[in-house]
Amino acid sequence: MKVRRRMNSNLDENSGAAQDRPPLLNFGGKNNPRGYKSGQRGTEESVKLSWIHIPGQNCWRAAIIATGLLLAGVIGLFHAWCVYSIHENLLWFSQLKEVEREISFRTECGLYYSYYKQMLKAPSIQQGLYELIHDNTTESKRTINILQRMNIYQEVFLSILYRILPIQTYLEPIYFYIYTVFALQAVYVIALFITSWLLSDSWLAGALTGVWYILNRVDTTRVEFTISLRENWSIPFFALQVAAITCYLRPQLKPIHQRVVLWLVFISTFCFCLTWQFNQFVLLVQALIIFTLDCLDFLTAEQVVSLYLMQVLSLLLVWLLQFCNSMILGSLVLSFIVSALLIKHFQTGLKTGGFVIRVGKLALHTLLVLTLTFTINYSAKKILQLKSDEHIFKFIKAKFGFGATRDFDASLYLCEEAFGLLPLDTFERLAGTVLLYPYLCTLSVLFILLVLVALSNLSTNGSGQASREEEERTFMMRPDVAYNLLHTVFFGLLAFSTMRMKYLWTGHMCPFAAFGVCGKEVWSLYLRVLHCNTKTMMRLIRYSVPIVVLVFLYYKFWPRLMEEISELREFYDPDTVELMEWIRLKTPKRAVFAGSMQLLAGIKLCTGRVLTNHPHYEDQALRERTRQVYQIYARQSAEEVHKVLCSVGADYIVLEDSICYERRHSRGCRLRDLLDLANGHIMDGPGENELDLIPATHPRFCEAIKSDMPPYLTLFTRVFKNKTFHVYKLKKLKKKNKAGNVP
Repeated sequence: MKVRRRMNSNLDENSGAAQDRPPLLNFGGKNNPRGYKSGQRGTEESVKLSWIHIPGQNCWRAAIIATGLLLAGVIGLFHAWCVYSIHENLLWFSQLKEVEREISFRTECGLYYSYYKQMLKAPSIQQGLYELIHDNTTESKRTINILQRMNIYQEVFLSILYRILPIQTYLEPIYFYIYTVFALQAVYVIALFITSWLLSDSWLAGALTGVWYILNRVDTTRVEFTISLRENWSIPFFALQVAAITCYLRPQLKPIHQRVVLWLVFISTFCFCLTWQFNQFVLLVQALIIFTLDCLDFLTAEQVVSLYLMQVLSLLLVWLLQFCNSMILGSLVLSFIVSALLIKHFQTGLKTGGFVIRVGKLALHTLLVLTLTFTINYSAKKILQLKSDEHIFKFIKAKFGFGATRDFDASLYLCEEAFGLLPLDTFERLAGTVLLYPYLCTLSVLFILLVLVALSNLSTNGSGQASREEEERTFMMRPDVAYNLLHTVFFGLLAFSTMRMKYLWTGHMCPFAAFGVCGKEVWSLYLRVLHCNTKTMMRLIRYSVPIVVLVFLYYKFWPRLMEEISELREFYDPDTVELMEWIRLKTPKRAVFAGSMQLLAGIKLCTGRVLTNHPHYEDQALRERTRQVYQIYARQSAEEVHKVLCSVGADYIVLEDSICYERRHSRGCRLRDLLDLANGHIMDGPGENELDLIPATHPRFCEAIKSDMPPYLTLFTRVFKNKTFHVYKLKKLKKKNKAGNVP
């Protein structure tokens, strides 16, 4: 009999065979009679898009494609079942009370889910939308437009869908929500499956991709304990977009297919942008990839402009839906794309001349684009008076040593493990599932080849007519392979610099490594070196190696996966449950609460009370208010803290011992240390302090208030206490008679 093990919920959430392709590497001769270069459409020997156009008479190919698509669906659904089972067994979710289920939505996850709950509680859809557009409960003394400020259209859409579908009698709203998120994980795996299939022309690569993704779940997703996090909604659409771009860049794609695939690129990009506030930074990296491929002559001008326009149109449509959110217009990616297109249009003859001349032109081109980008972006932010993303650039500057390290907002990010460098144990786990080795082999070989192809492209005169000598030594790399190569390089660098962004990279590692194992390109090079590059040997290796890897992974990891899925734990957080129940029963419905961002998100979800601040940090005024409210954990006088809290309309403050006496972070990264540094005070405990810091004149507020001594007793009254939380009610001071003591 299995016994559930209690789990403290106060954990850190951040802890196919098709027709033959020409070989990737070609030195001319019979395999490349026309010596076509990368970036060109190719000739009749190029690959046809067999997976879209299926002739009626080719039943065998249709059967292969149907089998591959069926397998993709099965693996995607299996992954969705895995994360659902782990989520259920991690919390014993089905047996929890409603308040416990809601508490399990930690930090900003609870904030986002609260709007789904709010929409369902509204008398009508119209009333629910009106309340979101004119919200006065998320930030006290302010009325804000939630649809403009936050990316919550997915919650709005799901709430409307739940209302109109006949499922209310047998499916609870919370289950409809989490089932949708888990279903998106199935879509994610299917998109990765298709990407590897397109690259390698073998659905065995897709199967290997899905298995690797599931086995590396610790490093590829965290959906089972951060369900409503924005990235869990958006990254599946991003994977779909990458699959669509891979298809669009395949050689010999017919015009009608190009238009269809471009629509898929646009729709997936739009959904990605609509569901995550950090979309602009991800698209900026992608725009840099497209820019690099364009400069190195891997893409045609039509492909470059089309992909840029899909990004721009998606962002502008989201800008309209978010009530003209200025953060989008002031984004770097829009400035970059406008600059790239303008310079490309006016700088004629960019791809003409010899090698040295072309390199010089590209250097000048890059300099002009970057200069114009920063000029446009700076001007746009000045005109729009945009400061919403200021904290992100402060964080980036401080991370690389270019900014002040005492800035509270930047330090708040820098001290979180999720925003640090990628831990080395990540590579140990990836190597343990045999993912890292084929990935590195494929990456190194293709990157060297990319450099050779780029040099070959830059050595031509750019007119598309190469001499016979040039044709005989031409290297070749397909545009779709080049894109995916740079995609994994760029997002790999992003993951190395910021651990939280690794989920954009590790997921793509799986199809890229599977492509190396199942595709012809890398194996063709190896077999040429061994002088045994025959058709029979190629087929034998392409099909035998992935099957051997799959069998090995099954025997080694299947028992471990089943054990992990069946491990039983239990949600256990009685102190938070007690706090939420007390607030719901003992305080007015319009009471305003101040405290940590993470806890207040839960208070809004569980009780519906008004907040002073919250975890959605993309607003300059909110960041300043949060810093002021957090003075409850700094060394400030009772009068000063009371004044600050009254200015934001707070009725109650919730103090957490886990913050006041924090030990999770080292000295200098505890919240109280960050506040001391921002206030110019010496930090607690033994250790060095900077010379200009001075001792504080007051004790730490969160400690001193528990003494119940004046002036704390005069200004605050303790109304609730348990082992974790202390709730104090603010006493409202009587206003002095403006006329003085006149009778």
